[in-house]
Amino acid sequence: MTDEMQVPTMGAQDAPDAVYDARTLGRPKMFVFGLQHMFAMFGATILVPTLTGLSVSATLLFAGLGTLLFHLLSQRKVPAFLGSSFAFIAGYAAIAPHGEAELLPYACLGVACAGLLYLVLSALFRAFGAARVMRFFPPVVTGPIVIAIGLTLASSAIQNCQTNWLVALVAVATIIVANIWGRKMVRIIPILLGVLVSYAVATALGEVDFTPVETASWIGLPVLWDNTVFALAGPSFNAGLAITAIITIVPLAFATMIEHIGDISAISSTCNRNYIANPGLHRTLLGDGLATILASLFGAPANTTYGENTGVLALTRVFDPRVIRLAALFAIVFSFCPKFSAVIEVMPACVIGGVSLVLYGMISAVGIRNLVENHVDFTLSRNIVITALIIVLSIGIAYSTAGAVVIPAGSITISLSGLAIGSLTGIILNMILPGHEAYRAVDGTEVAADDTPAATAGDLPLEGPSTRL
Repeated sequence: MTDEMQVPTMGAQDAPDAVYDARTLGRPKMFVFGLQHMFAMFGATILVPTLTGLSVSATLLFAGLGTLLFHLLSQRKVPAFLGSSFAFIAGYAAIAPHGEAELLPYACLGVACAGLLYLVLSALFRAFGAARVMRFFPPVVTGPIVIAIGLTLASSAIQNCQTNWLVALVAVATIIVANIWGRKMVRIIPILLGVLVSYAVATALGEVDFTPVETASWIGLPVLWDNTVFALAGPSFNAGLAITAIITIVPLAFATMIEHIGDISAISSTCNRNYIANPGLHRTLLGDGLATILASLFGAPANTTYGENTGVLALTRVFDPRVIRLAALFAIVFSFCPKFSAVIEVMPACVIGGVSLVLYGMISAVGIRNLVENHVDFTLSRNIVITALIIVLSIGIAYSTAGAVVIPAGSITISLSGLAIGSLTGIILNMILPGHEAYRAVDGTEVAADDTPAATAGDLPLEGPSTRL
């Protein structure tokens, strides 16, 4: 009996074509399925370092290593692949807006601290159950945060598109066609296809300089010491910048942890296995958090479970985690090829802009979907106030003259981004305002509603003066 079969079902009958032990298919087919999973995550995973300035090679290495670590900590039961998280792009942009090599390690330090939050939440889940913990981070908080992340990044997408709108629109059109009219595997990898097609058009138009590719070696180390967090140690360490990075980036983890729970739920439904019960959310969160910490310390983006790979699971009906671990090994092998990394790094800005134009919009759309699917009641004053302040503070501060709220603290200066202030404001308001609704978590635990009901929004001055007598 495989590890997979030891997990309780979701209550449905297993599909007759479902495969829970890929060894029955033979090694050649397992090899092909593993490659398919690697390419499914590929487009999105490599896009994050391209947008932030981080190393592509390090990204692939720690996507693979992070996935293997996740599988180890989740008892080798969950068929999930960990790729680069989009949610932290705004954090990297706040600390190193132009991908400055000397600033990126500080951003990575902030992301590593965000990973520690996963560990805390994992312990709390284990001790108190998901409902008691997630009551502090309901959809009315996490949804607007995710919306603000996408909208905050919108200007950078436009700036990149402006270098060549034709190529950018080719990327947009390819993603739309693949996502709407694509079939089978095509529909699962729209981002990868958008990159490939627009990259080819840019090459034909003479927008790409392949000189760095020609000079790059075939084999090399994926991690450079200067790109790691450990390189910050020394007399040049900027404590103010480090604190700024931590305060700015850590709140973003609340949104990514919600995303993690949603992904594990989706994988459970797809595979007809209750991974929330066994191995449990506390183990999957622990694996995701430690993978993020490991990647960040060595200069790679934060890790997260990937919906693209869940789509591949649904398409192939091969649910064996061994296949995912094969994909992780393939990613590790690719990370040791600097020439491959150079191909990604010479990608013109217009290609990046076109893809990110859709991507950043999709991030905001996910936040909207979070609000809709969870039936957030906007007739309640508390929900309107929380949502309004998160969005306005996050976006307003980001596009202000200073771009942040600067706080002098003795000999150091702390700069708080709009996302940091907006997120913290939303979390605090949700804690102190009355009217918490009853909440039932995915692990079956639940908490009752507040005794004090929330005020309705009827008295808020949103539609002009009242005409009531």
